[in-house]
Amino acid sequence: MNKKIIGIVGSYRKGGISDSAVSAVLEAANAAGAETKKIYLIDKNIEFCKNCRICTKQNPTEPRGKCVQNDDMQQILAEIDSADGVVLASPINFGTTTAVTKRFIERLLPYVYWPWGRTIPAFRTGRRHKKAVIITSSGPPAWLGRILMRAALRSLKAAARCMGATVIKSLYFGLVAQKHDQKLSDKDILKAHKAGQKLAS
Repeated sequence: MNKKIIGIVGSYRKGGISDSAVSAVLEAANAAGAETKKIYLIDKNIEFCKNCRICTKQNPTEPRGKCVQNDDMQQILAEIDSADGVVLASPINFGTTTAVTKRFIERLLPYVYWPWGRTIPAFRTGRRHKKAVIITSSGPPAWLGRILMRAALRSLKAAARCMGATVIKSLYFGLVAQKHDQKLSDKDILKAHKAGQKLAS
């Protein structure tokens, strides 16, 4: 049975660096035999988390609780549940992920079991059965971004862990604001392709 890989794009611009990197990863995964799909968060109706914690109190044997919000997040979570691998991508805005990515991450709370009285939450997913590739991009050089803007990487890694995935590759593209319509270099595309092959293996 072919593996299923879901790409989740948290960029505000289609065809930009982050989106193109996700496409390159999915392209290589597809060529390796995986079924692939891309989700643009800007195209989805995702409400803010209410912090009601109702989803965290439900049956701990279920893979995730049910959110009270009636929006597109339910379908996105269903896609994630059925996937063998996930690509999470967000440009870095003001030192962290984009707001639409942060909204998505906060709505991953149904993967947590946290009844009243318990000090810390527990992941419902238990064993990490999925693979994940995370992608970030920034105006400064990649080496500097990794040092000064760690919040985005931490958030994406935490999101992957929450949905039961192990990050097998972290791609960081720097100096992405040198031109108005900047493209990925051949070297960057090759890195993305290798990540896609590894994700589908």
